[in-house]
Amino acid sequence: MLRHQDETRAAYDGVVDLYASMFSSQLETRPFARNMIGTFAELVRGTGNLRVADVGCGPGHLTAMLHDLGLDAFGLDLSPAMVAHARRAHPALRFDEARMEALPVEDAALGGVLAHYSMIHTPPGELPALLAEQVRVLAPGGLLLVSLFGTEGPEPVRFDHKVTPAYSWPADRFAELLAGAGLVTFARLLHDPATERGFLDTHLLARRS
Repeated sequence: MLRHQDETRAAYDGVVDLYASMFSSQLETRPFARNMIGTFAELVRGTGNLRVADVGCGPGHLTAMLHDLGLDAFGLDLSPAMVAHARRAHPALRFDEARMEALPVEDAALGGVLAHYSMIHTPPGELPALLAEQVRVLAPGGLLLVSLFGTEGPEPVRFDHKVTPAYSWPADRFAELLAGAGLVTFARLLHDPATERGFLDTHLLARRS
């Protein structure tokens, strides 16, 4: 896992400015993703626990969006260059470097975790450890919104992402992983792709049981 994450970190460290310029305003043209994040924020507010981690926060634009939606949001990312960019872009918010399997958060502390396309580079065999860590930091009843590339086939598909290799997942298979970690998936949104890759954009909203 460490070798894979070191490669991913180095890849994202090298594309910070380009990535930020491409994705910081992307949700302005992606209403499905934008509204799923809005729904997530509303449901987290309903739990009374407003503390939320944006895991794999990149340049910090979604952390800022969660803050604007009334949440006590902070960002975590594997890439120190991404964290530095996020701190410059959003100086009022907290951003820290962290690995997804070892989050610097106490047990059962959070009302929500956002994982917006941040687990797509994780090999399938390593995902249970990441999901278990996200369950650890969620309070009972806390919410996870995970977004990923979806495929209609029976198995995950490895593909050449523009930054570093990634995986697309059948929604049912990923929901099974969530269930195995102790999360109950209660909402799904799958829609036609916005890119030439042809994968479905997939959003799964789950609650810690």
